[in-house]
Amino acid sequence: MKQYAGFLNTPPLWTGTQFSLTQFEIPRIDLSTFSATTIPPHLRLGHQVEYIFKQLLDHSERYIVLAHNVQIKRDKITLGELDFVVEDRFRESVKIHIELTYKFYIIDNAVTSPIHQLMGPNRKDHFYLKMQKTRDRQLPLAYSAEGLDALQSINVNPEQLEQCTLFMGQLFTPYNKNVILPEEINPRAIIGYWMQLDDFCTASFLDYRYYITTKPEWLHKPHTEVNWLNHKETLAIIREKHTLKRAPLVWIQKDDTTVDKAFVVWW
Repeated sequence: MKQYAGFLNTPPLWTGTQFSLTQFEIPRIDLSTFSATTIPPHLRLGHQVEYIFKQLLDHSERYIVLAHNVQIKRDKITLGELDFVVEDRFRESVKIHIELTYKFYIIDNAVTSPIHQLMGPNRKDHFYLKMQKTRDRQLPLAYSAEGLDALQSINVNPEQLEQCTLFMGQLFTPYNKNVILPEEINPRAIIGYWMQLDDFCTASFLDYRYYITTKPEWLHKPHTEVNWLNHKETLAIIREKHTLKRAPLVWIQKDDTTVDKAFVVWW
């Protein structure tokens, strides 16, 4: 259930309409009456998030999931897919195409342009490119000839179709540095910080306790129900991950009530 709560507590990367993209508003979900289906452990995190979102929509009073991962094909070649097509019970005849994205971005202020500073902790994934792809390729695909055929196959009239994105994320600022977020980006999405290994090895971090998360736990709000490690034990694991060019996400317990969330990058 921690994954579901973590998902619902994650703010969108922007609110309303920005970048010519309108955010879908998640309906109010009562988790006390929600019974989660076990998420298949072999799924990549992005697919786990889709699994979570679908179950929450199915539990909502407002939306009916008509289709999920609708493949768009041309001559048996997949051009892309529509993440979700839902019906809005509160607005008669309205169908909504939702493109879902959930990302973890550090803010690298060594990059000049603020909007290009948001990137994955391994510097392979860039917010601006993903946003552009969603806006310029994924959403228009629904109105291509092949997309219209796919909508017809699920009995959706394209004239009744609205489109939006649910672009969620957790942002991490550089350790001990100030940043200026692009005005379009929601500051509430900042939930932690990132540091280099030299920072982690300073005296400031020697006496804390640590937990290195698994990928599914990246969604979680940090808690104390884990097996904590000391600095030496944690450093050995971080160095091992860095040899693979992976930046671990670490929970840092500073006292009984304070647990930070931080990436320790390898580059």
